[in-house]
Amino acid sequence: MSERRFRVLAIATHPAQYMAPIFRRMANEPRLDVQVAYCSLRGARSGFDPEFQTSVKWDVPLLDGYSWMEIPNKGSGEESFWGLNNPGLGTVIREGHFDAALCFVGYVRASFWIARRAAKIAGTAFLFGTDAHSLAPRDGKTWKIWFKKAFWPFLFRQADQVIVPSTGTLEMVKSLGISAGKITLTPYAVDNDWWKTESLKADRAAVRAEWGAAPEQPVILFCAKLQSWKRPMDLLHAFAEANLQGSILVFAGEGPQRAELQAQATQRGIQERVKFLGFVNQSQLPALYSAADVMVLPSGYEPFAVVVNEAMCCGCPVIASDQVGAARDLVAPVRPDFVFPAGNIRALATTLRAAFADRELLQETGRRGFAHVETHSPGKIIAATVEAVQKAVEAVQRSR
Repeated sequence: MSERRFRVLAIATHPAQYMAPIFRRMANEPRLDVQVAYCSLRGARSGFDPEFQTSVKWDVPLLDGYSWMEIPNKGSGEESFWGLNNPGLGTVIREGHFDAALCFVGYVRASFWIARRAAKIAGTAFLFGTDAHSLAPRDGKTWKIWFKKAFWPFLFRQADQVIVPSTGTLEMVKSLGISAGKITLTPYAVDNDWWKTESLKADRAAVRAEWGAAPEQPVILFCAKLQSWKRPMDLLHAFAEANLQGSILVFAGEGPQRAELQAQATQRGIQERVKFLGFVNQSQLPALYSAADVMVLPSGYEPFAVVVNEAMCCGCPVIASDQVGAARDLVAPVRPDFVFPAGNIRALATTLRAAFADRELLQETGRRGFAHVETHSPGKIIAATVEAVQKAVEAVQRSR
């Protein structure tokens, strides 16, 4: 590949705690001249998060270390097509002399199509993708599967390069008739070094003591929104069924299922062993992962789940359902038996029993995960992004 430098506009819906470190790395990449355009500043400013069902403002820097701009949103700000309507994106792309636009805004937002049209007019390479690894929607509505089968092949042909974060997504996009040469795997990553460094600072015994857990007691962590598609209720029932002596279940996260989970814990007589922490900000999460013996993500719908990356960076073993995108690339290579069928409570209970049947092996699983997560590092995603941008720019040049 040539060593030319590419001027890139990265378009994002809002600042996100897992993307800010990646943008900082992009800013330090010699082959990229990156400008980030935000369609809103939700997350950097305190505001109500409908999925967490609480006010959220991340307590780590989201806007430092890279060049960014806010594009005024003429939309409602709601989770709808017209919720993000940023006409100024068109002007920025047409007048910015960018080689490529890297779009992290989904096609279900008006701003995606504004950016796509402007890139076409300007002759700017347009890159976007998906993190979905199947056509199944979060709400289970069958008509959406048929819609995607019909529409997605057309959609991805609009990209000069499709970027995907996982092996499952790569295979799904190829199944739609998109050629392998038009797809680049850019593996989802977190700031591995930050998570590893912060986890080493954690006082594991002190955190566990806050939960009432002695060193030898099994501690199982759920770290996600308490939403139905995350299936936290499955974990609660599996925890009760596994009935591990002295075990404690910790829910870190907020959402509409909290009250029902608390009621079920009481009904099953395990309320004293189930802890609800509510929303936990990022600066506190490394200590949680370090204090837990295993994290469980039982989602029925989960395109990837960077909480898996986070936990592994902190040396915490992960059990995940087969509907978690990260399960195939991160969990299975470390412990294939730690991937279970989504919705199968009995299988999850069996997996929990097996995990704690051999505590030395469980600790070794954490160490192996700690090493394996380096396959999904910021360096890997930056290198893949440079490759994707170059391929997209060359494709546009060939088409002229």
